[in-house]
Amino acid sequence: MKRADDFQQRRTHLANLTDEQLKERFWQLAEKIVDPMIDLAYKNTTPSIERSVLLRMGFSSLEAKAIVEGVMDRGLMGKGAGHVVYRLAKEKNLQIREAGLALVEGKYWDEIAAMFQGGAK
Repeated sequence: MKRADDFQQRRTHLANLTDEQLKERFWQLAEKIVDPMIDLAYKNTTPSIERSVLLRMGFSSLEAKAIVEGVMDRGLMGKGAGHVVYRLAKEKNLQIREAGLALVEGKYWDEIAAMFQGGAK
């Protein structure tokens, strides 16, 4: 099966554009394609990303795993595990590491849920 050559027909709307206009059109279309992916990444997270954030906050992989599981169990993934630890530290006047370790030990989860009921600050 041979494909019909319709290139000239398909390019009519681009034929009178300058190189600069073509370049601008390309980037507009590229942004249009990428915008939904950026939006998805901005509004969503994964356990892997949240563990990575906690690792950079100084927690071990086992500690990060326990915190992320606790966050997921309580439906707080949208808030971010690092944010949960930070808010707890701020509210309880604890160091970040102390707050995270307390969560690993099972402490403060009820208070965390209450902190985030009205929305993240």
